[in-house]
Amino acid sequence: MDLQVAKKKVFAYTGGKAFDAKLPTLVFIHGAPHDHSVWGLQSRYLAHHGRGVLAPDLPGHGRSEGPPLARVEDMAEWITAVLDAAGVKAAALVGHSMGSLAVLECAARFSERVSRVVLLATAFPMRVSPELLGAAKNDEDAARNMINVWSHSACAHYPGNPGPGFWVIGGNLRLMQRQKPGVLHADFAACDGYKAGFERAAQVKCPALFVLGGRDAMTPARAGRDLARAVPNSTVVTVDSAGHNLMGEKPDEVLDALLEFLRA
Repeated sequence: MDLQVAKKKVFAYTGGKAFDAKLPTLVFIHGAPHDHSVWGLQSRYLAHHGRGVLAPDLPGHGRSEGPPLARVEDMAEWITAVLDAAGVKAAALVGHSMGSLAVLECAARFSERVSRVVLLATAFPMRVSPELLGAAKNDEDAARNMINVWSHSACAHYPGNPGPGFWVIGGNLRLMQRQKPGVLHADFAACDGYKAGFERAAQVKCPALFVLGGRDAMTPARAGRDLARAVPNSTVVTVDSAGHNLMGEKPDEVLDALLEFLRA
């Protein structure tokens, strides 16, 4: 599904069904430097079970036009513009990593547009080391390789893959390689530069679910729990054997946590 936001094309995956704004809507916001495809299982299941689903590519990512957004605050405002373009008054927001900061900011500042919020593999502050920021700017191949190793628990490596021909860390690396030059550094700089996390967390009025990876080396679960304690109405689910790439390593567990939260 193509939308127009600020005169730029935004591609949003709708889970294999035509989007219906009259249904309860979930908006899935990917992390750095990914696109809508990371939400394949969750978005498709929910679209076929009574939900309207939008999994947009952030500007400059995947099939969406424009430069990548420089600030988490800009991403939050962009989410509301996507809702406007799709004819949605309010939605549940689901965000991974960088996307979790964007949905947190959106839920705090635009509470009338957000019914529930789900933050996966999140932390605040979401610092990026100067060495990794430099590699993201000057040597993207090296940066992607470092990120890909740190994004997965040992369980994601052979022979822990779920079936023949399926390679979790290889698929994640290829997805990062598909993004445009400069996107990786822009995304990491936005994460590193975001300062308002605890302030915004205290302002969230809707129910919030935190889904954390017990073996996450990039946004450790302890940091995610610290952020969750700042949200007035929050629930935490920890997937003990998962790393940062929760949707890739443990897609069924992520979906189960989402369904339980949505039914509550």
